[in-house]
Amino acid sequence: MGKITQHPILYILINLISRRLITALAFFFGTGLLIIFTNLQSSNGLTKIPTSVYSDLIISLPSSLPKPHPLPPSLAQWQDSTNSGDYFSQVKITQVGYLVWSQFPIRVYVEPPKAVSEKQAQVWVNSVLQGVQEWSSYLPLTVVEQPEIADITIVRKAPPLQISPGSNISRARSAQTTYELYTSNQVLSHRFTILLSPSQTGEYLIAATRHEFGHALGIWGHSPLQTDALYFSQVRNPLPISARDVNTLKRVYEQPTSLGWSLVDKL
Repeated sequence: MGKITQHPILYILINLISRRLITALAFFFGTGLLIIFTNLQSSNGLTKIPTSVYSDLIISLPSSLPKPHPLPPSLAQWQDSTNSGDYFSQVKITQVGYLVWSQFPIRVYVEPPKAVSEKQAQVWVNSVLQGVQEWSSYLPLTVVEQPEIADITIVRKAPPLQISPGSNISRARSAQTTYELYTSNQVLSHRFTILLSPSQTGEYLIAATRHEFGHALGIWGHSPLQTDALYFSQVRNPLPISARDVNTLKRVYEQPTSLGWSLVDKL
């Protein structure tokens, strides 16, 4: 993943009609704050949007939002005896607040690769799950076999080429993390998709999963230090999750968000 870049801001103001949110989808890219949204669709109580590309999005929300959720017990109990600090200042706040999960366990689906042998597919899935499970000490996670119920989906697929700002030169990325917003029973929710390049193998695949999954858990930014899992670039000798990573995650979960709260004011 490259360094996060910002695009020019375009403000889209959306009002509530009949106490329903008219819009609810945005895709944010881990390497750039790019958002995608479109026409309303509704099925099974879910309201979502998917199409044109814009630089930024502002959603009109009730004045009572955003607000923090209680800390998950695992994070509430976390103490850093090394006083390593954090990189919370590098975490981007989104238009709906911080990307905090409030319903646990977080459901993770790892899509088995189809373009390789069964043995190779299992090796890939096992490596990805290793990178995922490293985060389970800090937030409750569960692996599911049904993609339709997943909060975070991980796929073996090459991310789209990225064009550098101010240049027509495109470059390949080893991984990409995006999210979409949707509403269910008038509660604002989100879900993530992680793409991992087929070129990633071994410890680098585990490191890419560890890094991207940190984004999907709410660390929507990068560390400037190579000793952290969320360092902005791939390193020669990947390291495990650091105390600074967990300190940052804990601070994120102490912040206000619109996610997980009702979009309709209670009378």
